Amino acid sequence: MAEPGDTLSESASKQLLRGFGVPIADEREVLTAADAARAAAELGFPVVAKLCGDAIAHKTERGLVRLRLGDAAAVERAATDLLAAATSGDGEVSVLVAPMVSGNRELIAGVVRDPQFGANVMLGVGGVLAEAIADVVFRPVPISAADAADMIDSLATQALLGAFRGEAAVDREALAAVLLGLSAAASARHDIAGIDVNPLIIRADGTPVAVDALVELGEVRAVEPVRRRRPSDEQFRALFEPRAVLVAGASTHPGKFGFVSLHNILASGFQGGVFATYLEGETVLGIDTVADIDLLPDGVIDLVFVCTPASANPGLLRACARKGVRAAFLTSAGYGEAGAQGRAAEAELVALADELGILLAGPNGQGVVSTPAHLCAQIVAPYPPEGRIAVASQSGNFVSSFLNYARQTGVGISRAVSAGNAAAVTPADYLDWFADDPATAVSLAYIEGIVDGRGLLDRFAGVAARKPLVVVKGGATEAGAKAAASHTGALAANDKIFDGACRQAGVTRAATVEEGFEAAATFATQPLPTGPNVLVLTTAGGWGVVTSDAIHRERGLVLMQLPDDLLAAIDSKLPPRWSRNNPVDCAGGEVRDTIPEVMELIAAHPDVHSIVYLGLGIQSNQARLMREGGFHPAHGLDRIVAYHERQDERFAQAADELSRRYGKPILSATELAVADPANPGPAAVRATGRLCYASGNRAVTALGHLHRYASFRDRAGEGAVERWR
Repeated sequence: MAEPGDTLSESASKQLLRGFGVPIADEREVLTAADAARAAAELGFPVVAKLCGDAIAHKTERGLVRLRLGDAAAVERAATDLLAAATSGDGEVSVLVAPMVSGNRELIAGVVRDPQFGANVMLGVGGVLAEAIADVVFRPVPISAADAADMIDSLATQALLGAFRGEAAVDREALAAVLLGLSAAASARHDIAGIDVNPLIIRADGTPVAVDALVELGEVRAVEPVRRRRPSDEQFRALFEPRAVLVAGASTHPGKFGFVSLHNILASGFQGGVFATYLEGETVLGIDTVADIDLLPDGVIDLVFVCTPASANPGLLRACARKGVRAAFLTSAGYGEAGAQGRAAEAELVALADELGILLAGPNGQGVVSTPAHLCAQIVAPYPPEGRIAVASQSGNFVSSFLNYARQTGVGISRAVSAGNAAAVTPADYLDWFADDPATAVSLAYIEGIVDGRGLLDRFAGVAARKPLVVVKGGATEAGAKAAASHTGALAANDKIFDGACRQAGVTRAATVEEGFEAAATFATQPLPTGPNVLVLTTAGGWGVVTSDAIHRERGLVLMQLPDDLLAAIDSKLPPRWSRNNPVDCAGGEVRDTIPEVMELIAAHPDVHSIVYLGLGIQSNQARLMREGGFHPAHGLDRIVAYHERQDERFAQAADELSRRYGKPILSATELAVADPANPGPAAVRATGRLCYASGNRAVTALGHLHRYASFRDRAGEGAVERWR
């Protein structure tokens, strides 16, 4: 039996994997050249011969593999040469004889134990270009049958999995069984550090077979998690819905945090009590400040917003605790981001807050927003419109970005918090609370550093089981990972492993900040689709073509065939030149009621699961030119301008009303959403509370996220919600 730290021989590795159902080519392990020839005759020619031993890992590099041996004599010569090539460092050696398995496609599969995320099953495209293509996916162990199928579907080079060069399509069930077997091996044998099945050849009939495999034994030291109890619901309510707020360290200088934060609390319309401390005890923005917290009333203030230096904060927290304060947001710097001394001070402050029963947000944070409470306790702007998106971010900058997008689009925010150093309260803690917050429909997170990957994804899975969770992760590239490490001081985990963990947990991962906000805004304002079928309604052909391309690229969505009964119904509304296909291109044949009537026919059809509507705002765009052209309002232009603008408003309202009536996503897209936001078309979409997308492809990307989450909820079932509560 091999000891931990050893690599099992190829023969022993295959024997282990065979026990977990991984298909291995029939083979023989022999000690002499004569036995190799006899084994080859039993197996049938042509065969492969390899030198095998516990200390031999890189046979190909050392020339210890002989291929396409066509008769017994060739096998015997090859075996003799291989045995002669053994060195003293190879230990006991043997010759492995196996059939020469042929196939035009090679995959790689295996298990990787990651320090952050533990054991992960891996699947990728193999062959000589494997490293260049880098088409590889991961999922954390244990995987389910649905996970295995999703891994196969997630490979970018899907063409290789279909019928290929006269060979059958890959047997996906058999390939999924290989992945499930690898998962079972990693679950049963915790001493397995890694498994490498390379190549996994796809035979002409589409079935996979492992022709080479290595199992490495050993211990992969996992990152030691630092598990803290999540703050209580009462503490979170003190942070997001305080009865009164104290700004500690207020200032009369408009450029200082103590002034800006007090100003923003007052300017946002906070209806609770507002108090402030200031050494001189002056009046700031109409608030009579005090020099000593002990002068403030007892049992009234829930939240303290701290703008004082780090050295003053221990005494400040003790004074606040005496007054009944239950939550503190610290903007103060000079803690974990400032080196060893700062980390020690941060740890002491966390211990003190725990002792006092105070939720400690930050330090080195930007602030907290809670629109249901009309609270904007931040050292920066903006204050967003009220809505259903909750934000937790490791970067204060991106809190501002998401709030700015909310103001631009009109799709509002419920809560937002900059986690700062997250010394005591992590983004996962906030997200867990948001998942049960009645004011929140979807959570949106930006993360960089990961100190406990498996723990983080367990928390993420618990959130996603209850409500949609959209994550944007910095550090997706090597350069970004280095920047993230220097920014947060935490580890940047392997991005593809993180991506696979998100997919398994039902977490929506967005590639960019813009995509993240649009995905969250879509979850907040659209119903989940009940299937993959998408129909595109457009007033011009080019938009429909490009959007059709986007749907084909978006894995999981289907540009559906137009059903005969729906085609006939639309025929009655459009002139003969319309596209008679999906996209439904009206081809300029619209009259006053065409768009709402055709949209209703589409929305009402049971085979249609989602609609993308293109061309909103065209009439109002012409109306704008008529207003600005110097002839308005004469020549009847006043009437036609008003008509055009009313039409676009009607179309936007119809999309909203029909989506609500039929419970289907209807996504309106036009570049006018950003090129001319005041255009009555996109303006009317904003008035309905929905997002108007800047292009058809951006709408499709958001719809893809919506569909994947709906599919995840269907697979997980309602039991997942209760399991994670």
